[in-house]
Amino acid sequence: MFHRVMATGLFVRDLARCLTFYRDTLGLEVQESTPDSVSFQMENVYFFLLEVSAAAHMISEEALELKIEGGPRVLLAAGVEDVDAAYEALKAKGVTFLRPPTNQPWGLRTAYFADPEGNLWEINQSLGSQPEG
Repeated sequence: MFHRVMATGLFVRDLARCLTFYRDTLGLEVQESTPDSVSFQMENVYFFLLEVSAAAHMISEEALELKIEGGPRVLLAAGVEDVDAAYEALKAKGVTFLRPPTNQPWGLRTAYFADPEGNLWEINQSLGSQPEG
């Protein structure tokens, strides 16, 4: 029935702050922007931020209160060419990492950080593709 995930959206309280983080800190290219949402150009997925009250209206015609408190419920993982280089570049831009680059037993080198609203991200690369050094 399901073939693939076509879009990933994050519900956020402070769209302007998150836009600044994703555009200026992570370097994602803005594709579209409205007062309630912003989407970014990514190679393999439609990725967007949606203000939480607009998300509630989109999902249901009835009054719906979306609760996004209580901690992360999802982990977004992005492949990069060099985890260590991406880690250093993002740290230089003020990103606080929860875990520095680490070789994992499942064959990836990973590092973890959170966006301004606590959404968790993993950057990863295959251990077989680590740069020499």
